Amino acid sequence: MPETTDTDPVPQLTFGQRVQRARTRAGKTRTYVADVMGHSVEWVKAVERGTIGMPRFPKLVRLARVLGVEDLTELTGDDRIAAATYTKAEHAQLPLIKQTLNTYRLAPPDRQPEPTAVLDARLRQAWKLWHARDKRAGQRDFAAGHRTRVEGHRTRIVHLLPALLEDTRHAAQVLEGAERRRALVAQAEAYHLAQLYLSFQPAPDLVMLTGDRAMAAAQDADSPRAIAAAAWYVNHVHRDAGEAAEARVDLAEQAAALLPSRDDPDHIARRGLLYLAVALSYAKTGQEGDAWRYWDKAEEAAKRLGDDYAHPWLIFGRGVVDGYAITMHNDLVQPGKALEVADSLDLSKIPSATRRSYHLIETARAHYMLDENAAAVSYLQRAFKESPETIQYNLHTRSALPELAKCGPRMVREDAADLAEELCVPL
Repeated sequence: MPETTDTDPVPQLTFGQRVQRARTRAGKTRTYVADVMGHSVEWVKAVERGTIGMPRFPKLVRLARVLGVEDLTELTGDDRIAAATYTKAEHAQLPLIKQTLNTYRLAPPDRQPEPTAVLDARLRQAWKLWHARDKRAGQRDFAAGHRTRVEGHRTRIVHLLPALLEDTRHAAQVLEGAERRRALVAQAEAYHLAQLYLSFQPAPDLVMLTGDRAMAAAQDADSPRAIAAAAWYVNHVHRDAGEAAEARVDLAEQAAALLPSRDDPDHIARRGLLYLAVALSYAKTGQEGDAWRYWDKAEEAAKRLGDDYAHPWLIFGRGVVDGYAITMHNDLVQPGKALEVADSLDLSKIPSATRRSYHLIETARAHYMLDENAAAVSYLQRAFKESPETIQYNLHTRSALPELAKCGPRMVREDAADLAEELCVPL
């Protein structure tokens, strides 16, 4: 038996092994950790086996608390945690939106409000700009190292939002009757746009604020359609914040029940979207049976609308329903099944560059979970081409790229490092 000396290298534990060690030492079962973390037992197993990498910083802190770990390095080892990597990046114009939402400009009561038809037209234009493919001054050439100047969807709408928010608020205050209700619906939509702009930004309080204001405007308008849209976006906020799944599901089901049952495409789309919200909520907490039961309802709604239908700004349709199935399989720690869905996904059915980019990122996440690094980087590059600002502020991208830049074949490392530099993700 060979002797061991002090100079022999000490085997380094992986993050997953450290989590398992801490859990065993604390005498806690995987079921207990899963329940407290709001995930499935399969998620805990995947973390401990290394199938899922180190979570983002807020969840890492919560996991440490559950395991009774006071020093994070007990879980992370010598790995350096870069705050800019595990937290949200800030868009350059975020202070403008913060100022708009935190400042009340009271218009003179005799100021003529913008006609609701004009407000609707301005909102349609803003939604088109949000979903359009990003404008680029030349195609990005990763091999040549040429940086691409991008006018992304956040950048395109940020200067429209302050006026939209102010004008819809004023119209809702001054107008009466049916026109006031139309103005309130427009106000809710303006807040939806602000909510989307703020997503993946370091402003969680404002994300919650815009969600609440959108729902309040929709309820004041007494519009089931507006309430359904607000419930979809509030669901996203609560899911990302880790709020109880029961509350999210109850909200979506209540909003769906308000919609008329007649065969109106808009109502069918909004009801299907709410079923999808419930499915995503259940998948996030590992309730697989309920998740797919509601996904089936969303798919049925999409089928009723036809393969070529997509809501003009909510983008609900067959493509989006199929795309979110990738996310659900990922959240249920089923990356192989996620890739089966991705292989048959027709991105041309999704008339939104931001959504197409998101689903490509989710496909990259599935490859990453399977340790297929070359494929993961390839899909992230495709997501970049679809919508650079979508991938730039995506939390999976920001946490995975540093790891991809450090491991695997040299070409994988170089491509990941190039993309990280382009997105200003620290390595």
